[in-house]
Amino acid sequence: MPNTPLLTSLITVLAVLLLNWGDPVLAALPAGSAVTDGAAILRNALPIEQKDLRQMQATLEATSKVVGSSKGNRWVALNEAASSSQFLVITRKKSILAAIPEASREKGEALLESLGKTVQALGDAASNQNVDRFIDLRRESLKQIGDLEALLVNDFPYTIPEEFNSLPRLLGRATVSIKTTKGNITAVIDGYNAPLTAGAFVDLALKGFYDGLPFTRAEDNYVLQSGDPTGPESGYIDPTTKKERQVPLEIRIPEEPTPFYNQTFEDIGLYKATPVLPFAALGTLGWAHSDQAIDDGSSQFFLFLYDAELTPAGLNLVDGRNAAFGYVVEGTELLKKLEIGDQILSIKVVDGADRLKPHA
Repeated sequence: MPNTPLLTSLITVLAVLLLNWGDPVLAALPAGSAVTDGAAILRNALPIEQKDLRQMQATLEATSKVVGSSKGNRWVALNEAASSSQFLVITRKKSILAAIPEASREKGEALLESLGKTVQALGDAASNQNVDRFIDLRRESLKQIGDLEALLVNDFPYTIPEEFNSLPRLLGRATVSIKTTKGNITAVIDGYNAPLTAGAFVDLALKGFYDGLPFTRAEDNYVLQSGDPTGPESGYIDPTTKKERQVPLEIRIPEEPTPFYNQTFEDIGLYKATPVLPFAALGTLGWAHSDQAIDDGSSQFFLFLYDAELTPAGLNLVDGRNAAFGYVVEGTELLKKLEIGDQILSIKVVDGADRLKPHA
């Protein structure tokens, strides 16, 4: 689509009306150069520094730029990537296991053994120039590397401000299965980088709050939104206080050890910053708030419908104004099929419910 002055003006207006509930929910699209793989973003967002696994991960992820190339030397590069990964698994096994907390070391050893077999098969696929097999095995290898990296996290890495002690928090990650009238979606919810936002979502999922609620917004190439309860309320009413529970805007950037709370990127002068959890993948989960305040999000959330072909280069007005808290990792093909009136039949927490704490 050409980037005409009219389109540019429209996008600017949409950005001003950014992701409100009650009023129309509209969003600017993210930059065209953004990473679009939610699983890759989640791997990179883990608070770890194990250089061997990170090197292996980066090597395999970089092959995505080569595997689709028609150049004759691509198989040389893919063979080298597979060989490098095999070498690291064999020679750095002890250092990787030493970095894993003792309670998880046995699981880590089993994962490393499986990873060794997978990267060996990856090398065979490269030698045989089998593209489909290579892509499948690379995906499996990266999943195993991600599982290993997740074992490296021991204690929660920072302290959440005391002013939010009454709010639930997810101290780690959780996996949820979202059953809709069009099919099932699996998402990973990231409490390492958005513990209060992720905690509110997982808490409501466990309460069955979202079960039966419709999608109330379905903007092509923008957002799907749900979480508006039936009746006059616009969010979750805490049965103890009888008031709407509100969650602060919560965004973390790589240069900072903890998230910023109730400050947009504009507020703190970070006009070109990229958050640890960017709105850069199809199926990014974001927390909605009103256009009157940034700290009044309660229950409504949206699924970001990233579309690179319709993305104005260099323009992303969602990052830094709304909190991302997870990514769809299975079922992304369903997102653009869902419409207003389709329902969330249920959201089940299939892993990580034990990492939810009701308060500090």
